[in-house]
Amino acid sequence: MSKTAMHEPDYNYCAMPLAIYACRPDMSRGRVYDERPSRHRSDFQRDHDRIIHASAFRRLKYKTQVFVYDEGDHYRTRLTHTLEVAQVARSLARSLMVSEDLAESVALAHDLGHTPFAHIGEEYLAKCMEPYGGFEHNDQSLRVLTTLERKYPQFLGLNLTWETLEGVVKHNGPHVLGESHIAVRELQEQMDLELDSHASVEAQIAALADDIAYNNHDVEDGLRAHLFTLKDIEAVPILGQAMQVVKKEHGDGLAERYLVQETIREMIGGMVEDVLTETQKRLRELQPQSAEDVRAAGRQMVAFSDAKRAEIDELRAFLFERMYRHYTINRLHLKVEKIVTELFTAFTKNYKVLPDNWQQRVVEAGGQEDEQLRARIVCDYIAGMTDRYAIREHERLFDLYWDLK
Repeated sequence: MSKTAMHEPDYNYCAMPLAIYACRPDMSRGRVYDERPSRHRSDFQRDHDRIIHASAFRRLKYKTQVFVYDEGDHYRTRLTHTLEVAQVARSLARSLMVSEDLAESVALAHDLGHTPFAHIGEEYLAKCMEPYGGFEHNDQSLRVLTTLERKYPQFLGLNLTWETLEGVVKHNGPHVLGESHIAVRELQEQMDLELDSHASVEAQIAALADDIAYNNHDVEDGLRAHLFTLKDIEAVPILGQAMQVVKKEHGDGLAERYLVQETIREMIGGMVEDVLTETQKRLRELQPQSAEDVRAAGRQMVAFSDAKRAEIDELRAFLFERMYRHYTINRLHLKVEKIVTELFTAFTKNYKVLPDNWQQRVVEAGGQEDEQLRARIVCDYIAGMTDRYAIREHERLFDLYWDLK
């Protein structure tokens, strides 16, 4: 062996010391399709990079979080939300001494299957798909990762590690297969995800990071949209307590914009500290000696305390009533129902009005005569749309004067 080869670095290692219960890239269970190791990245880093470079990830920029993309430049989109989740996940992972790359990979991938127009779009696409096997955005995220992304000549999807795929499927706990879980069922035939067990600490971190990010930033976006006021949120215990801490530190004369920012910052900090305290308590009780011990624990290890969860439930009830049920959001339901339903009906009835590359997918799948297969491909097409693309596709199909000279 040459001197150069002897000293060639092994990048499938961990740059920082990891806890005994962490997932290690050098002990990964591998990928569906074997590949040569990267010369300069660990397996989990490689997963992270593949997700970042995915077409579906870029499209998150123009997918709704709550407000449609063109309602204002400062509202969250799916992309900014995902980046905020990844940031919280990385912070929690470092504090708990587990793999930051794995936690961040699961966080970055968790929303790739979301439809345009957020949960409203999902609601109406799921109704369209009821006769054809159903639709569920978490399963669609997995379908993006394993089937729909087409970047490699050797395989469909991104060929991510077992640990990342497990995290996407099971980050909220053991997975019960339902009719709409098409992608999970297909992947389960290729690698056993151990669906009846819990996921890794890293995946559980991604799930809690999602809760922390959207609970706090929906408050900020709701204030920006004037759906409620500072006085309104002061009556919500978790928000009121955070605001009092800020006023005590900075005084009652703090400008409103800074009061909002500091209150959100204080609330995020409080949630993160609570998760770390509760999780460390549960880990001390379990004394896991491996990642497998965490999976077999019978409950989530990464969690809010009961008291904090109750406060968060009150916050969610407030947001549900004052934000998600606001008349402007209700009006959006009418528009989204029309766009999604009419697109689905038109494409399913006549697949030849699909773009050429999607017509080819129908032909390759044998969907010309099989309505079930055709509907699934149409569902993939619509679920992958951005808000603005869905609006324009609807105009192209149904505006009588579109593109006519």
